[in-house]
Amino acid sequence: MFYVKEKLNDAMEVTVEINDENVFCRCPRCGVEVPIDLNEFFGDAEFDLFGTAICCTECSRKMRCGK
Repeated sequence: MFYVKEKLNDAMEVTVEINDENVFCRCPRCGVEVPIDLNEFFGDAEFDLFGTAICCTECSRKMRCGK
């Protein structure tokens, strides 16, 4: 199991399991929240979790159309 752990203060810490329903990013163009399926990226040898940005459907469509 992979999880995220964040220390809120000296007495409290939150741990959240990473699964296929709770991974998100923000579209770098418009800022909308985009759900992410990490399974799509794990097989890619070039995948960099920190350097990867995922555009939303609308911004992706605009980029493909040259807008």
